[in-house]
Amino acid sequence: MVQKSRSSAERPQRRRGRPRAFDPDAALTQAMDVFWKKGFAATSLDDLSAATGLNRPSLYGAFGDKRALYVQAYRRYREHVRETFTPLFAGPAPLRTKLRRMLLAALELYLSGEDGPRGCFTVLTASSDAISDPEIRAIVAEAIESTDRGFGRLFAEARAAGELPPEADARRLARMASATVHTLSIRARARTPRAALVPIVDDAVITICGPAPGRSMAGATKPKGNDAT
Repeated sequence: MVQKSRSSAERPQRRRGRPRAFDPDAALTQAMDVFWKKGFAATSLDDLSAATGLNRPSLYGAFGDKRALYVQAYRRYREHVRETFTPLFAGPAPLRTKLRRMLLAALELYLSGEDGPRGCFTVLTASSDAISDPEIRAIVAEAIESTDRGFGRLFAEARAAGELPPEADARRLARMASATVHTLSIRARARTPRAALVPIVDDAVITICGPAPGRSMAGATKPKGNDAT
């Protein structure tokens, strides 16, 4: 007897779209790494597919178009920065220790990357894309202002605790610290060796906080062999 063919409802359904193992959080982080390195214009959909393991329809289905994915990836970077640096602002350590710790953490972030130092996503990637995109421009502006505010609170608290003189301008010092972060990003992306960047961190700490107790300004800024570690 010839067996009747199964109805469409009985036939096994072919899987469509993304595989069950799809992890949107991991895919977004992988996309962030690509955009961080190459920027928006230089990143192709093929680059994103290769990094995330998703084909184009799956990328569109999960994140929208390329620009929407870029915005989400940049926001993910901002989350990563907040998670990394917020704890460094807290705690009972002296101002000098905190500031140096933060600047060194920023330097290590900018020197990271499988294919070489990437610098700062905000300073070197998103700021270029912000020229023609109001939404990205707003995120970049908020990122810069957030850095200024964080440093400003740090210096205001240090002034109140007597670690800075009463006349110290917390906002002015904050902009100086932010400018240090920006130059570290640019120099790191330009492949300046770490050993040449750490002295910039130390000079910024000395300029903002003054020389360490027991050391003169001249002695504090004089190079010392392999002290850049």
